[in-house]
Amino acid sequence: MCGMEYKIDATNKKLGRLASEIAVILQGKKEASYEPRLSGKDTVIVENVGKLAFSGGKFEKKKYYWHTGYMGHLREATLKELFTKNPANVLKMSVVRMLPKNSLNSKRIKRLIIK
Repeated sequence: MCGMEYKIDATNKKLGRLASEIAVILQGKKEASYEPRLSGKDTVIVENVGKLAFSGGKFEKKKYYWHTGYMGHLREATLKELFTKNPANVLKMSVVRMLPKNSLNSKRIKRLIIK
């Protein structure tokens, strides 16, 4: 029942490329017995998230938006603000957004361990 355990060192890796690699592993697409209707079995452990690299001017210019649910409460924060507060959250957020939006999403993201 246990799948493989992938250990990834995030030092000097680009955020988007790392997140897409993790999303592929969590979906189970690296297994020979891949099936889209199953959540997969592989676990991903990511280390040194604070040493991620960003290309271009993304670190200063990229903005994240979310809505609180109240009228006029559209919030925004730059990548720099979010990354200095919690780098693991930035990686997890980008992986979640790369996974398919279905009922397996929560099962897959639980197999992502960020140290």
